Amino acid sequence: MKLLRSYNNWRRYRETIGELNRLSNRELTDLGISRADIPHVARHSSAR
Repeated sequence: MKLLRSYNNWRRYRETIGELNRLSNRELTDLGISRADIPHVARHSSAR
């Protein structure tokens, strides 16, 4: 069960990274996120 949860968290993390990387710098700024913050935001998002 823990393995499945870990895999799902990793998959959610990678999806979030991909979605945020597709946004323009302007869109990220509107969200209050810099490109350097993307990994942190994705980690926080996937842990939920």
